[in-house]
Amino acid sequence: MTTAKSAYPTPIEDLLPQARQLAADLGELPSRNRLMSELKIGAKKANTVLDLLTEPAQDLEETNPVRLHLVSEPDSTAPDEQATEPPDEGHDEAESPEPEPADPAPAERGEPEEPTAHEQPSPVESEQVSKIVNPEPPTVGKPVPRWPVLLLALPAFVAIWSGWVGLGGLTGFGIVHPLPGIWDGLELNTAITLPIGVETYAAYALRVWLSGQVPRRARRFAQVSALGSLGLGALGQVAYHLMTAAGMTAAPWWITTLVACLPVAVLGMGAALTHLLHTDHPEVTP
Repeated sequence: MTTAKSAYPTPIEDLLPQARQLAADLGELPSRNRLMSELKIGAKKANTVLDLLTEPAQDLEETNPVRLHLVSEPDSTAPDEQATEPPDEGHDEAESPEPEPADPAPAERGEPEEPTAHEQPSPVESEQVSKIVNPEPPTVGKPVPRWPVLLLALPAFVAIWSGWVGLGGLTGFGIVHPLPGIWDGLELNTAITLPIGVETYAAYALRVWLSGQVPRRARRFAQVSALGSLGLGALGQVAYHLMTAAGMTAAPWWITTLVACLPVAVLGMGAALTHLLHTDHPEVTP
């Protein structure tokens, strides 16, 4: 009596895990006959499962093989025992030799392909930027000599000094004893304080203004105060010569007031300019 075959045979996807478990238990790849006897399948399914077992797992995942469904097997007049009976080992090996697993390609193994010698990218040469070098050094002119300034300043100093001293005498400046009781014989004419204070500060402020290496506020203050000092010096010279030409022996009160305030004004402007030079950051101006 033969056993009726199922109309819904087991698919390959369900047989493959069982075959892998069998191979793990045996410690080697099972033969086709062993698969036929253990999984109760025919020779065709046994060959398919054996082929899938010999393929690498990565190839199976990447290729995604098409699922096979066997609906029914054709009826044979031979009994089932003959179909399920495992043939001898020698006949199995002669009929269907087991393929040896081939070494997967580098792309299938996930290894990066090494470029050949002609495919290797050539290193990009960095562009060298040549510096622009001026072969000819800049021509520097000879410095302007300073001795003409001294020659011009000498007569101006004599005229300005005599004018301020004379104006000081007309406005109450004169001989004083700066150290009474200590040095009674020491005498000092206070009229010399006018040319020393006013004209010296004007020259100093002019130098600060034109240097171009001072803070902005100090430069602006030096500019205004230098022009103001030069203007006061010119007015003082004019006033002295007009009063001398008129034969006056004493200056009017308002001229005396202005001349008396000059030493105090020079002290204030000098202190303010020094403060601005040492508090603000220097500013180089071409």
